[in-house]
Amino acid sequence: MSSDDIMKAALAEAHKAFAMDEVPVGAVIVMNNKIISSAHNLNRKMKNSLKHAEMIVIDEASAYFNNERLIDCELYVTKEPCAMCAGAIVHSRISKVIIGVRDRKYGACGTVLNVCGNNLLNHVPHIEFGLLEAESERLLKEFFKNKRK
Repeated sequence: MSSDDIMKAALAEAHKAFAMDEVPVGAVIVMNNKIISSAHNLNRKMKNSLKHAEMIVIDEASAYFNNERLIDCELYVTKEPCAMCAGAIVHSRISKVIIGVRDRKYGACGTVLNVCGNNLLNHVPHIEFGLLEAESERLLKEFFKNKRK
């Protein structure tokens, strides 16, 4: 599977969130280019602020491996993780985070805060921005434009 294909799977999850009136964020965890888990935001439906796409995929991948450490895994996510999710990424030891679009209000992978890239922490995943950025941004803009109507 190519990186584009994996991010398209994350975007498909974001579209599911959009259809449910959730902020359209999708995430996928892969190991050796095999999808281990995929999810989308469910915090509104579940009435639980912890149900971000990243938290759900980390939970599912941890269950899959029966281990809290996801050392050789990569996370593909359509929008830059918030501080909560970035902290979970660091604690789970995900090796690489590939992000569609920056979050200029809450992003914690270097845009607003630097949780994932903080060298003072015991784990610093490799971060990449911009994979299928236009598609991720378009979906978010459409969602929030509809909310303002």
